[in-house]
Amino acid sequence: MAYCPRCNTYTEHSVSIYHQGKRRELAEGQRRYNRKLKGYGSSPKPKQKRFAKVNKKISLVLTCSKCGYKLHKSLGRMKRVELV
Repeated sequence: MAYCPRCNTYTEHSVSIYHQGKRRELAEGQRRYNRKLKGYGSSPKPKQKRFAKVNKKISLVLTCSKCGYKLHKSLGRMKRVELV
């Protein structure tokens, strides 16, 4: 049970883990980055040698069973998540 702002009541929600969508090649930022990579020379930004963070932030998507409204809830950093 979770609160749905559209239904304005507590309803059953289905839970799934959020995954990023595919990157768009024609997005303005991607075109700018590709333009920067073009030509002679190396990468425009230095390659990161050591990583401070080892875990990814996990985000859940709660979907209302009545109206289909989707809520995003952040769980924070963890190595592995299992939905049972």
